[in-house]
Amino acid sequence: MSKMVIKRFACNEIYTKVGETVRGKNVFIVQTATQDVNEDYMELFLLCDTMKRSFAKSVHVVLPHFGYSRQDRISEPRETVSAKLIADLIVKSGADHIVTFTLHSDQIQGFFDIPVDNINAQKLFVDYFKKKNLRDAVVVSPDAGGAKSAKNFAVQLGFPLAILHKSRPRHNVSEVTHVVGDVRNKVPIIYDDIIDTAGSVCTAKEALVQAGALDKVYLAATHPVFSNPATERLEKANFKEVVVTNSIPISPEKQLSNLKVLSLAPLIAKVIQNITKEKSVSNLYL
Repeated sequence: MSKMVIKRFACNEIYTKVGETVRGKNVFIVQTATQDVNEDYMELFLLCDTMKRSFAKSVHVVLPHFGYSRQDRISEPRETVSAKLIADLIVKSGADHIVTFTLHSDQIQGFFDIPVDNINAQKLFVDYFKKKNLRDAVVVSPDAGGAKSAKNFAVQLGFPLAILHKSRPRHNVSEVTHVVGDVRNKVPIIYDDIIDTAGSVCTAKEALVQAGALDKVYLAATHPVFSNPATERLEKANFKEVVVTNSIPISPEKQLSNLKVLSLAPLIAKVIQNITKEKSVSNLYL
């Protein structure tokens, strides 16, 4: 671990300084996007620039949660594609390589002009749920966009797949209109990439129970954004278990009684080790 100075001036501008020489070194910056996503990114840009101006040989950014990833296309007139803009800013600030986990859409890799390792955290969930020895379970994708990832998850667990068809009348609001697949008398595992306000997944649980599924619904997602009122909604929904990774730190006030957090740390360590030794990274999660 390198010595770093990160502080703020009276005007709230961020100051960064590396406390030792990095000249000719391969530098790994581990930074994720939390609820303070704008502050996190500004800090990351300055850290990358600091390393480049300190003559680092290469700057590898380990970004467990890529913030702004859901704004990856223009769905309505006069919108921005924020994911592309953030990618450009990271590259411009001096990053040579990105390591991230479970991007919202795979095509975001193409937004970068530098190599990107998009690590799928799915293996962590597969290993976890296999140990539960669940019977009559079904993997559920909360929308059509996540069907491919959910199908792969279902295949690895040996469970059938169901897909929910939903509509979004406005931002952070969703309505389930159809349940595609047999969920009657089964234990659902809702599998998604992000839990933001938890409105979609809580609505999904209600729809599954109404369609005949057992009221023992598991929720699994890589990134626990947990924007308000997510905690209250998840507690009220009474999931059997909410399983997430620590790609985003969960503050004490957002802890759930049924929360299980899977650590990305061993996987990140292996990824960094393999990059340093110029070995394959894909074999760690495929």
